[in-house]
Amino acid sequence: MTIKPLMVLLSTVALLPAQPNLMPWPAKIALMPGRLPIDQSFRVGFSGYQDQRLRAAEYRFIAHLSMQTGIPIPHSSTGDSAQATLEIQCEHAGEPVQKLGEDESYRLDVSEKHARLSAPGPLGILRGLETFLQLVEPGAQNFAALAVSIEDKPRFPWRGLHLDVSRHWMPVAVVKRNIAGMAAVKLNVFHWHLSDDQGFRVESKRYPKLQQMGSDGQYYTQEEVRDVVAFARERGIRVVPEFDIPGHSSSWIVAYPELASAAGDYEIERKWGVFDPTMDPTREYTYEFLDNFIGEMAELFPDRFFHIGGDEVNGKQWKSERHILDFMREHKLKDNQELHAYFNKRIQAIVTKHGKRMEGWDEILNPDLPKDIVIQSWRGQKSLAEAARLGYSGLLSSGYYLDHIEPAAVLYMVDPLEKESASLTAEEKARVLGGEVCMWAEYVTAENVDSRIWPRTAAIAERLWSPSEVRDIASMYRRLEVVSQNLDYLGLTHHSSYRTMLERFSAGEPVEPLKVLADVLYPGNLGQRTRTHKYTQQTPLNRLVDAVRPESRTAREFAALVDRMDKPQIRAWLTLWRDNDAKLKPIFGKSFLLTEDVQVSKDLSQVATIGLEALDYIDHGKRPPAAWLAQQKVFLENARKIRQELFIAIVPSIQKLVAGL
Repeated sequence: MTIKPLMVLLSTVALLPAQPNLMPWPAKIALMPGRLPIDQSFRVGFSGYQDQRLRAAEYRFIAHLSMQTGIPIPHSSTGDSAQATLEIQCEHAGEPVQKLGEDESYRLDVSEKHARLSAPGPLGILRGLETFLQLVEPGAQNFAALAVSIEDKPRFPWRGLHLDVSRHWMPVAVVKRNIAGMAAVKLNVFHWHLSDDQGFRVESKRYPKLQQMGSDGQYYTQEEVRDVVAFARERGIRVVPEFDIPGHSSSWIVAYPELASAAGDYEIERKWGVFDPTMDPTREYTYEFLDNFIGEMAELFPDRFFHIGGDEVNGKQWKSERHILDFMREHKLKDNQELHAYFNKRIQAIVTKHGKRMEGWDEILNPDLPKDIVIQSWRGQKSLAEAARLGYSGLLSSGYYLDHIEPAAVLYMVDPLEKESASLTAEEKARVLGGEVCMWAEYVTAENVDSRIWPRTAAIAERLWSPSEVRDIASMYRRLEVVSQNLDYLGLTHHSSYRTMLERFSAGEPVEPLKVLADVLYPGNLGQRTRTHKYTQQTPLNRLVDAVRPESRTAREFAALVDRMDKPQIRAWLTLWRDNDAKLKPIFGKSFLLTEDVQVSKDLSQVATIGLEALDYIDHGKRPPAAWLAQQKVFLENARKIRQELFIAIVPSIQKLVAGL
């Protein structure tokens, strides 16, 4: 049996012409005739301004180009930029500390003999180098960069990735490789979620019990934090820390119970959810403590912005403690929302005192707060638009939650300036700074986190960088596959960890049958997993649901075959899936990790069998018996539901086959 490579043929919104595999797509691009060969004679030359960051970027660029092509290209710049293969011209230095809105524009011209990259500042050079790497591809005779003329700049100045390292710890190596991935797709803000109920993750020398008692020994030293900040700066990425207060603060209160609103025996939370422990907003000690702590962290994190969290304060302790209720009456605060606003105003003054701008989630929005705060919306464009109308800057994260397990096509179509934000005035729209992808860590570890972030984040990066009219889903998927492969060169593990985890399940048996099954599965989202299994922070994430990818490329491409009724290829795939259950039996007999997935494999086999029978009816031009049709529809509807926290991704395509009978 021969199965040809599947082709992506999806409906599109604004089909772009045949293009290079660039992601994000540039603001302006013109394809030119010819290609610039890449060989061992390739040299980089600088003209104009240069500094250590640009020289380090050139070194990384050559190393990446060598790895991408397999050609050992020397790391040596030529002093004569006119003799260089790639001439880099930077007009002036960048800001000492990277700023929001700092110029990231660049121009890249590539011909058959020469390339020139120019930009006002270093950030533009960094972005242009990533574009050049994406232009390089193998040809009939050599590797070469496609000839183009590009003028590029971002649509939004804030394009971020939020990483939660509290619920599950992420070592420095994980953080760094994902920052490298961010740079490759022109994201520019790493939002480091460093404290929550499940762990406090940064060394404090002023309050050492925070990491001693709140981290299980898993935290970043201040030296490591400085190293990550420097690593990010070299790649044109700002690092914004988040320390969640006054709720989501169990790990603080374990170490310093005097911060709590109520007396009690506190411990680090091991489960997921919203918990009662909350900082006391009525005691001056709380503000003195936070003043000292924020001052210490402000020196550690040079970025202008400081995220205070501020989300999901359930207020139970505030409602039950007599001294807090008395404080509210004395200060004429009618409810918990006003008490929370009081707390935020005090914190905003502290943050400002230490030279920072306060950022927080939707819940901190209050007209009484100064207009220089930034609202990060996890609730949707409605709150984003409300903040903009009130004069506040904002970011969109709603729709960009990776743990919701949405496919790239869905994430790609979410825009910060659509829905309620679409009706904003031009002045109000300018307050929408961009957006952030969110990777919450309830169901990820260092082993599988890359597979949850990549490659889908690259599609969101394009939405935040590229012109709004770039919305061709078929083009996006075609380019996304190439970008995904190129991310391997940066050490990202979204491909390698998948194979490694499947081999763990295979118990020494051939892994291919398991891969056939896993390739057409995807995991349930955060809410679905919470409802079906009792997870804690110590629960091993080593099941099939933790290995499978958030989106099935095979299922997506199979759907395209069904759409155009490529019956030979449909039959070949259905036969493979029907017969795969028998091939998995030796593995199921040896691996306890797969015991729960036996029925999933059987269901896939039966789904494929139904598809083959439907195809037989189609081939013979016959209508199936009503009883058969009713029976299969019931089975398929059940097969479409979650089982062992997994979904079989091809079921909708089989339903489509059956519905057409």
